[in-house]
Amino acid sequence: MKINLPYGDGYQELVVDDAFDVEMLASGVYEGANDEDRIVIEAMAAPIGSEQLSILARRVRNAVVICSDHTRPVPSKRIIPHILSELRKGNPGIDITLLIATGMHRAPSQSELIKKFGAKIVEEEHIEIHDSKNSGRHRRIGVLPSGAELIINKIATDTDLLISEGFIEPHFFAGYSGGRKSILPGICAYETVLGNHCAAFIADSASRAGSLADNPIHRDMLAAQRIAGLSYIVNVIIDDKKRVVRAFAGSPEATHAAGCEALARKCAVKPRRLADIAITTNGGSPLDLNIYQAVKSMTAAELAAAPGAVIIALSECADGAGGDSFFRMMSECESPTALLASIERTPMEKTAEDQWQAQILARILSKHQAILVCSPPARDIARKMKLLTADSANEALDMAMGIINGGADTYIPKHITIIPNGVSVIVQL
Repeated sequence: MKINLPYGDGYQELVVDDAFDVEMLASGVYEGANDEDRIVIEAMAAPIGSEQLSILARRVRNAVVICSDHTRPVPSKRIIPHILSELRKGNPGIDITLLIATGMHRAPSQSELIKKFGAKIVEEEHIEIHDSKNSGRHRRIGVLPSGAELIINKIATDTDLLISEGFIEPHFFAGYSGGRKSILPGICAYETVLGNHCAAFIADSASRAGSLADNPIHRDMLAAQRIAGLSYIVNVIIDDKKRVVRAFAGSPEATHAAGCEALARKCAVKPRRLADIAITTNGGSPLDLNIYQAVKSMTAAELAAAPGAVIIALSECADGAGGDSFFRMMSECESPTALLASIERTPMEKTAEDQWQAQILARILSKHQAILVCSPPARDIARKMKLLTADSANEALDMAMGIINGGADTYIPKHITIIPNGVSVIVQL
C-alpha cells in the first residue's frame, strides 16, 4: 500500500508491502470547510454563554486580542478580521492591541507575522509580542492552585476587555489546546510556565491527550484564565488542510468545553492491537518546525506501540532542536533512562527551561528506539539527542524492520500502525 504522510509544506510517500498487517489511526472528518469565514461569523453571531462581542465592546475603551504565534496552525486570517470587525462595529473608536502569545517560544519574524495574519493586519494594527523573560513587562496577579505565582503580561492586565483566538486539538499533556492556554503559557512569565510544566505534573497519569478531569496542568491553566479575566474567545477546529471546519465563540470556559466535547467525538481512536512499528507525523508545517514540536506526535505513537516497538516520526525540523536547554539535556545525558530519573526528582521550584519536553522524550526513548525523518541540517542534532535519523519514510521503515528482526535478511511480517497526524488523535487503549 502507498500513503502520503504530511511533511513540511508537502508530503512523503510511504510504501508498505501488502504482506504486513497495517492499521491506520486517523481522526474523523468534519464536513463543511467550503466557507471558513461563514463558519466563524455564524459562531460569533450566536456566542456560548456570552453577549455578542460588539455588545461587549460598547462598554470599554480598549481591548487586547491574544493571538497565537507562528508555531501554531491557527488560521488567524479567518478569525482575527472578524474579531476586529465586531469590536469596531460595537465601538468604532476602540483602541485594539494584538498580543502575540509566544509562551516561551522565540518571537516571530515580520515575514512569519505576515504569513499568519496577512500584510494588511500587520501594517495597520498595533501588534505587541510577548516576551516571557522581560520581567519589566509583567505583573503578579495571583497564586495558582499548585502554589505557583501567576505572572502575566501587563498589556493583558491593563486592558478593559481581554479576548483570545485559538484552535482546539488534543494536547499531549494539557488534554486539549485552545481556551485557557492563551493565558498560560501564552502570555505568562517564564517562571509561571516552569511551575505549570513541572516534573510532577508531567509525570501525572492525568496529564495526557484528551484528559481534563484531574489534570493538574489544566487545573492551573483554568485558574490562570479566571484570574486574568479572559472575557471572550473564538476557538476553531481545523482539518488536515488547516481549514476551519467548526468554530466556537463566547464565554471562555463554556466555549472551550463545547469545542473539546465536539472534537473528542472525532479524534478518539482505539488500536485493535499494539504495534511493532508505529509511524506518525506532526501534520506538516508549522507544527513540524523543530524536534521540540515533533515530540508531540511521538506521544501518540508511544501509546499505540507495543513494548520494545520502534517509533518513526516524520518532522522536517527546519529550525533544528527548537530549544537550547532541550538540546543540552538530551545530548549531554548519560542515557534517556538516567535523564528521566533525574528530572522526576526535580521539585517544582527547580524546574528548568524545556525540562518537560526532555522528560517526555526521555520517557519515550527509555522504552522505544525512535527514528526521526527530518531535513539534513537537523539530522546531526537529532542523533546527538539520542534519536536515530533517516532521509525518508521508506528508509526509516527499512531501518525499523532491521531493528525488530535483529538484523535478519528475511523480514517477518509485523503489525504496523500508521498515524498520519499524531497531534490530531487521542489514542485510547
